[in-house]
Formats: sequence, structure tokens, C-alpha cells
Amino acid sequence: MYSNNLGIADPLLSIISVNYNGFDDTCEMIDSLKEHLTFSFEVIVVDNASKVNDAERIRLIYPWVKCIRSEKNLGFAGGNNIGIAEAKGKYLFLLNNDTFVTDNSLSNLITFMDSNPQVGAVTPKLKFALYSDEIQFAGYASFSKITLRNHIIGYGEKDEGQYEIPKRSAFLHGAAMMVRKEVIGKAGILPDMYFLYYEELDWCERIKEAGYELWYVPGGTVYHKESKSVGSNSSLKMFYMTRNRLLFAWRNSSGFNRYLAIAYQTTIALPKSIVKSLIRGRFDLAKAALKGWSCFFVTKKQVS
Repeated sequence: MYSNNLGIADPLLSIISVNYNGFDDTCEMIDSLKEHLTFSFEVIVVDNASKVNDAERIRLIYPWVKCIRSEKNLGFAGGNNIGIAEAKGKYLFLLNNDTFVTDNSLSNLITFMDSNPQVGAVTPKLKFALYSDEIQFAGYASFSKITLRNHIIGYGEKDEGQYEIPKRSAFLHGAAMMVRKEVIGKAGILPDMYFLYYEELDWCERIKEAGYELWYVPGGTVYHKESKSVGSNSSLKMFYMTRNRLLFAWRNSSGFNRYLAIAYQTTIALPKSIVKSLIRGRFDLAKAALKGWSCFFVTKKQVS
């Protein structure tokens, strides 16, 4: 249906990836795209102030890749927004640099969106790279309005074909998210006040408010190495998860529910997180949680 043409002026798909000290992963991702995709696409890599100028290194190896160097780390949202501004495709695909593909199945996402103009964005099936038969993402359940709890459908399950039917999803996964370019004009770019975590969830809310649907489309598959750059138990992650969960509640709840959600996070979720960290001897995590909570009140004034 489509023919591979790298770096053309009017590609069907613009693949945008943010690199932060992840040169090897980024190269592996690019190699997989070049090997397996057979439709017209461009690749835009934004180097988010890596210690070494990875943009220049990548440009030398892949001259057809558009490489942009940011001298400041702008976070996930800010880095992707630089790429979005340069994208020429009909569809934009935000793709983590620690991912790869093994076939041309991303074309099925384009076919799905071509046939469903009400759909503003989709995410393919995500599978764990190290455990290729295990699912990471097959859709998002809705958030509880007060606790902000939800779950990823299929997470950790063995893939036995149980999630092979496309379906609407409350949110999409930022590791692999395809968006119509026209959506940007109505929903805006990624909200960069989050810096890290929750920005794609907030963006999904903006996309839905603009009148579009979000779908999980299992016809495409992406393999994800998962959060290597931050670490699963880092103080950085604790800080941003704490602050941004509160920020998300503030921006996306209304009326009495907004204050109930903030109260729940402050009086129940935060103390529980701190106590668990202290029991484990992770004083750094407890401190990061408190710092994230206090920083929320500063940030919300700036974005209210």
C-alpha cells in the first residue's frame, strides 16, 4: 500500500523521538525503523542536552534523520514539542528512544486512522522487550475522580491474543502514540509544565476535549525496554510522580472533586508513600515525595 521513502519532503508519518544520554538505544530504534517500515516516513531525533552531543553523532551515522540538539533538558514534553514543530507528516508518532519494531505493522495504525476520522490518536500494543511474550499496554482504564487510581489493561499478562480487537481507551501510552497532525491545532502541543510523567495523560484530556476519540489498536506492535533513563525507584521519579499527580488533578478535575482529589493525595496517598519509603530505609524517596508535594503549590499558581 505504501512505499518506503526516507527523508522525503512530504512523508506520511513523522516519527519523533527524544534522546537523553541514550545513544545506543536510539540507534537501535532507528535501525529497526529503517529495516522494517515500508511506507514513507521521516525520523526526528531531539537530543535533550545529553552529556555528549548525540545529535551530531546520530547525524553522522544516519544523514537522512533530522537531528536537533537542545542545549537545555526540556523534559519529555518539551523535547517532543521541538520535534512536533519540525514534523511534516500527516501523522505524528511519538516514540520512546528505548523502543524498537520487528515488522511493518505500524502501517495498520495509519490504515485505522485513515478509516476513522473521528479518532485523534492511537497507541499500538506495547510489549516488554526483555519478555517479548508479555504485554505492557493494551489500553488504559479511566481514572477514579478522587483517588486518581487506574490501571493499564493487560499489563504483565502473557500475550495469548486476548487483546486483539481495537477499542477506545481512556488514555494512551506516551512511549508510542500516533496523533493526527491536525489535532495539534485544536488540542495544542504537549503541556510542558509537567517535564516528566503525566504530560501525555493531560494531553489526552485536551485531545478528547477537542472532540476526538482515543483508541488502542493492536494491529501494530512496539517493543519497549521501559524506563531505563530515570530508574524505577529513583528520587527523581518520586518527585515528579508526586508533584504531577497533584497537578493533573488540579488541571483536570472541577468543583468539589478537585479539592477532594487534592485532599486525598495530601492526607492519604502522600503519607502512605513517605512511610513506605522510610520503612525501606529510602530517606531520599521520602524527601523527594515531600518536595514534590510542596512544589505542586508553586507550580499550580503558574498554570492556573
